[in-house]
Amino acid sequence: MLKTKTVTGNLPKAIAPRQRFDNTTPVLSSRQMGWNGILVEQYQHLSDSFEVEFPAPSDHWLVLPLGQPVLVTQKSDDRLHESIIQRGDSILVPAGQPKYWCRREGICCSLHIHLKPEMIRQTAEASEIDTKRIGLVDCFGKQDPQIHQIAMLLLAELESGGMMGQLYVESLIQVLAIHLLRHYSSVTQTITPENRSLTHTQLQQAIDYIHAHLDRDLSLAKLASIINISPTYFASLFKQSMGVAPHQYVIQQRVEQAKFMLSKTDLAIADIASKVGFSSQSHLTQQFKRLTGMTPKQVR
Repeated sequence: MLKTKTVTGNLPKAIAPRQRFDNTTPVLSSRQMGWNGILVEQYQHLSDSFEVEFPAPSDHWLVLPLGQPVLVTQKSDDRLHESIIQRGDSILVPAGQPKYWCRREGICCSLHIHLKPEMIRQTAEASEIDTKRIGLVDCFGKQDPQIHQIAMLLLAELESGGMMGQLYVESLIQVLAIHLLRHYSSVTQTITPENRSLTHTQLQQAIDYIHAHLDRDLSLAKLASIINISPTYFASLFKQSMGVAPHQYVIQQRVEQAKFMLSKTDLAIADIASKVGFSSQSHLTQQFKRLTGMTPKQVR
């Protein structure tokens, strides 16, 4: 359970400016991976203390502790509050809100997710929410299993070097944005997709494009542009029509195409993996066995 207490006095003076957190180098970062609308970084702080002080982030910022519980001091409403932060807790700093944190002891491993406000805005628009009235509210140390699950999936994708691809990451971003709007928003309104559906022609155009470009790193933005709707609308309406999310459908079709090529060609399994859009032979094997119960070698 989270334990928080308010402490009196001025801001701690024991930490020098040179120990500011923003000079720390991440252990892992998605900065070079081309993920649209999101930056995911893992940090490992080995020093006895660190300090976070910034005027206001331009992105929404989620921090998720991954190590042992630590005592953290934060400044809010010109007062200091001490909290024990532990694995499973979520710290949300909305864009534009200044913050000060201080940790004085213990090794701290954490995952940081920077989400572009544009992603929240697009999701709100798809739910017909007035974006001029909506805003995320800050949260410090709340246990949130769904945020933790999404964060761990993003971390796994980061550790794999982006094995699942852009479409998978964008789908996780959509789920995260919807969850933040539902539970951390200043507007208490049900988040639902617009009351509409893809026409038969629109759905067929999207499916045809997927089948013609299975070997590419597909994205929601590209698929949505084919039928001239927003990525958020597309993700929701495609799942409504097909029963599965776009990235799940793409994986299914890649496995089906691989199964056909395994039985009809003499291409090496690694070459087949590349031709149907998997990042490696091991990625093909993993998804192939998950969907068929067999390995590619067993099929051949």
